[in-house]
Amino acid sequence: MSPKSAKGTGSGPIAVALSMLFDPRQLPEYWQDRQPLEKLEIWLERERDQLALWVPVALGCGIAAWFRLANPALWLAFVSLCGAVALFAITAGRQRRTGRALFCFALLAAIGCALIWCRSWSVAAPVLERPVVTIFNAEIEHVEPLLARNMVRLTLRTDDHPEVPPRVRVNVPLEQADADLQDGALIQLRARLMPPAMPALPGAYDFAERAWFQGLGATGQALGEIRVLRQADPVFALARYRQRLSDHVRSRMPDAAGAIGATLATGDRGAIAEADAEAMRRSGLAHLLSISGLHVTAVVGAVYLLVLRLLALSQVLALRFRLPVVAAACAALAALSYTLLTGAEVPTIRACVAALLVLVALMMGRSAITLRMVAAGALFVLVFWPESLVGPSFQLSFAAVTAIIALHDHPRIKAKFMLREEPWLRRAGRFILSLFVTGLVVEIALMPIALYHFHKAGLYGALANIIAIPLTTFLIMPLEALALLLDGVGLGAPVWCLCEQALAGLIGLAHFVASRPGAVTMLPTMPVPAFALLLLGGLWLCLWRERWRALGLVPVLAGLLMVVATRAPDLYITGDGRHVAIRDERGQLAMLRNRGGDFIRDMIRENAGVEGELQALDARPDAACNADSCVVSLRRGKRDWRILATRSRHHIPLLALAAACRRADIVVSERWLPQACQPRWLKIDRALLSQVGGMTIDLENQRIATARDRTGDHRWTRYRSGTGGVDPPHRDDRNVASRLE
Repeated sequence: MSPKSAKGTGSGPIAVALSMLFDPRQLPEYWQDRQPLEKLEIWLERERDQLALWVPVALGCGIAAWFRLANPALWLAFVSLCGAVALFAITAGRQRRTGRALFCFALLAAIGCALIWCRSWSVAAPVLERPVVTIFNAEIEHVEPLLARNMVRLTLRTDDHPEVPPRVRVNVPLEQADADLQDGALIQLRARLMPPAMPALPGAYDFAERAWFQGLGATGQALGEIRVLRQADPVFALARYRQRLSDHVRSRMPDAAGAIGATLATGDRGAIAEADAEAMRRSGLAHLLSISGLHVTAVVGAVYLLVLRLLALSQVLALRFRLPVVAAACAALAALSYTLLTGAEVPTIRACVAALLVLVALMMGRSAITLRMVAAGALFVLVFWPESLVGPSFQLSFAAVTAIIALHDHPRIKAKFMLREEPWLRRAGRFILSLFVTGLVVEIALMPIALYHFHKAGLYGALANIIAIPLTTFLIMPLEALALLLDGVGLGAPVWCLCEQALAGLIGLAHFVASRPGAVTMLPTMPVPAFALLLLGGLWLCLWRERWRALGLVPVLAGLLMVVATRAPDLYITGDGRHVAIRDERGQLAMLRNRGGDFIRDMIRENAGVEGELQALDARPDAACNADSCVVSLRRGKRDWRILATRSRHHIPLLALAAACRRADIVVSERWLPQACQPRWLKIDRALLSQVGGMTIDLENQRIATARDRTGDHRWTRYRSGTGGVDPPHRDDRNVASRLE
């Protein structure tokens, strides 16, 4: 349909663009030898079937821009820019596929930004401003046993208490957790509550962001006895059944096997020991602990095949009904039931939606496993949970599935691993090779995401998954399901024994792979532009089919060069100013406080990309320490640096403090330092940290990164916008913002 005919039928230019975007066109042959724009038009014409795959990408670009810009004025500017681009594209190039594609991309990006903006307002809830200890009544929304940490985590809906936000999360010691603490029960408790934690360092985990979209206004610890004022309602029977099922699995298989078995059955990971969880992460098998695509696929596939085979035994049913449709309906019901049973977390919902799309395709006789199915699942999640885009779960799962389908959709790979009549030994070898190549490609695709979020990635995951995935899918999960069925008649014990042995083999494999030399690669905090380039290049390689997909290697190589060229910082300073880590010439870190706690030490090690224990700053030859402070002398580049860090709350005479500050280039303290403290370069005290959060400093390049650089000024951040009553900064640092640029 031409634009004139569309106009005559009452359709506008937008409708014309949307209707013509994916329609085939007959392009003149002479365009092939003309300008680059005409060549681009021909490329897009050949790739018209792939254009729909970029719909969730465009929506995600708008969501990512909202998180990155973190200012209402910039959000409006971004939406206006997208609108201007869309208007230009539809007016100047609506007769070209290039113009229509650009119009749709810009429009979807604007919609994505507006979507997450509305989402952030819709979930807005009061957040605690300062720590409090109070007594309040609350209704239990969710009970999460964390047996490995000897506690139970309660998500509570509070009454109209003036000091407590409407929704809080409280940890209860296991010995105080009563059996009556069930979903729906009304309780009274005394607790110490704190605001959701901000990231302690640039690039560290931002719990405040996650808490905002979950509606959590505070977290804390229960103190003393908890009174149950009202028992749980029957409407919460599913949650109680889930908990009883987890307890039953752990009772049939003790220790680590029971903990992982309960995870596979109900999604309850609270009983997994930290050593086992770390081994699963280091070996590249952590995805087995998150109920997602692999587990839902196993359930759906098992139910589909079982129902289909059983119904096919009846000649009447086989002749009168379309058994694949009936089996697909039963499998869909099993997928929904398994999703509800495992808590209906976002990764599980995402996998369930994908499974339902596959089953619908099977019912319609269409190709089931395609990139369009992945795009539809991603679009569904982004519309309802747009904040999940920036989380590792969304990125890891969709990156893995996209890489797998794109790999096996390649003609050469498809021809190499397609089923054929051949001896069973060659068929088994082809299957193992397919698993290895698939695992290797998935590891490559997931490595940038793992390094960006967790600062480490496994190297042997492709080999470990060759054994772990078939073991879990074809042995462990079927044995566990069979054992649960046989427990109904009291005959499940032998099957539980076999399942325990299989789980022990899986755990042993994880520990073996994790303990190999070089099993994990670690990297300091990755720059955001480098991560964006790696994602863009990966999407370009996976979503196109023609030869120009190789252009995706350009942003990938640029991102890798940016990562390699990024120098690791020399100083790591947490947002409270209490914990300081200094890197020496060999790349090892030394901590200012020896009792920093495992969480703080692990967080600093991960952000610094350092394995092994952190040494004490007192033990370094270039440090002079006493009970109140440490002075460290470093040489970076052509300059010598002198760093002074306080580590006690004892009173320090003003004259002595002022003299020490004048001799130092950088002063770091958790205190409010007086005006008399004037270092030669930078004063980092509670006044500055309250404005910018945790910091890292590259002394050689004199480059400073702050937590506020990553989080921006979103509503869940609690950085102070000004100095207030704080003393002005050092005379060479009159403008703190300019110093930190």
